[in-house]
Amino acid sequence: MSVDFADRVKNLPPYLFKEIDRLKAELLAKGVDVINLGVGDPDLPTPPHIIERLQKAALDPANHQYPLYSGMNAFRDAVARWYKRRFNVDLDPSSQVLTLIGSKEGIAHLPLAFINPGDLALVPSPAYPVYQVSVMFAGGTSHIMPLVKENGFLPNLDDIPEDTARHAKLLFINYPNNPTGAVADAAFFEKVVAFAKRYDIIVCHDAAYSEMAFDGYRPMSFLQVPGAMDVGIEFHSLSKTYNMTGWRIGFAVGNAHVISGLAQIKSNVDSGVFNAVQLAGVEALDGDQNCVQQMQAIYQERRDILIQGLRRAGLDAQPPKATFYVWCPTPRGMSSADFTAKLLKEAGIVTTPGSGFGEPGEGYVRMALTVDKERLQEAVERILKLSW
Repeated sequence: MSVDFADRVKNLPPYLFKEIDRLKAELLAKGVDVINLGVGDPDLPTPPHIIERLQKAALDPANHQYPLYSGMNAFRDAVARWYKRRFNVDLDPSSQVLTLIGSKEGIAHLPLAFINPGDLALVPSPAYPVYQVSVMFAGGTSHIMPLVKENGFLPNLDDIPEDTARHAKLLFINYPNNPTGAVADAAFFEKVVAFAKRYDIIVCHDAAYSEMAFDGYRPMSFLQVPGAMDVGIEFHSLSKTYNMTGWRIGFAVGNAHVISGLAQIKSNVDSGVFNAVQLAGVEALDGDQNCVQQMQAIYQERRDILIQGLRRAGLDAQPPKATFYVWCPTPRGMSSADFTAKLLKEAGIVTTPGSGFGEPGEGYVRMALTVDKERLQEAVERILKLSW
C-alpha cells in the first residue's frame, strides 16, 4: 500500500507509553508479577441494579433499532433530574442535554463544530491528551496553559496574552483534574466565566470525576456559577461514577447553542448509544446512589494506603481531594521517565510519567488507585525497598 497517512495522523504526538509497554511486556515474559497503577480504568464492577436494567432492556425488541441521535428522551430527562438533585442546576432536556458515547467522544467532536483551520483554543497542560488532539484534528492550534503546583494546578488566566485571548474560541478546563487530582472552587469558575464573556470564548468543562471525591468533599459543577450557562458546557460520564467504562455512555449539558453545534457533528458521524444502555443509564442516575458512596469509601482507603507508603519512602505525595489518581513528585534529580522506568524495572510497578501529559507535568508520575488494597500495599512494600 503506497497511500500515505494524512498529515493530521502524521502530526499526532508519539505514543507516550510505547517504551513502557515494551518494558512491561518484557517483564511479564520473564514471569515478573507486575502491578499496574498506570491505567485510569475502574477495577470495581458495575452495580448489579444497573446490569439488571440493561438485561431487561436488551430483551425488548423495541430497543434493537437505531436510537435518536440526540439520545432517548428518558435518558436526557434523567440527566436533568440528576443535575437538579446534585447541583441544583436547571436544564432543559430537549435543548441543553445531549447523550454521548462516553464523554471522550463528545470532547473529541466539539472542536469540529466551532474550530476552523487556523483557529485557536486554550488548552491546559498537563492534561487529558484528547483536548489538544481534537483541536489539531479540526485544524486549529492550541495555546498551552501550564498547570503548576504554585497555582494549585489551576490555569493562570492572567498570563494569557491579550491578543491570544481575543483570538481564542475554546477554553478547556477539567476539575477535579486528571492527572493532578486538583480541584477548583467557585471563585475560580467565576473568573473563568468573566474571562469567557470578556473574550467571547466557549468554555468546555470536563467534569468526569465530579463524583469521585473524598473526606466529605463535594465538587461543584461549573454550571452552578452565575453566567456559566451563557458561555459553556460541561461533559460528564457514567464511566467513573458508576464503573461503566466499557458501556460507553456520557452526556454534555449547558449552553443550547454549543449543544446544538455538537449535536450536528454527532448526527453526521455516529448513530447514538444503544437504547438498552441508555435505559441502564437512567437506572444509574435515578437509582440508589449508595453504590457511589461505597465506591468513594473504597478509593479513599486505597488513597490513604498509597499516600502513607509514598511518604514513608520520602516522596512528598499529597492526598487528592478527588479523582482516583495520586500525582507523585519524583525523587530529587530524577525525571518523570527515569522514575517510571525505575519503578517498572526494579519494582514491577507500572505508572504514568507526568511528562506524558505535557511538558509542565515533568517531575511527577501519575499513579491510579485501580487495584485492590492488598495489591496497593504490595506496591508500597516494593517501593520501600528502592533507593534514590
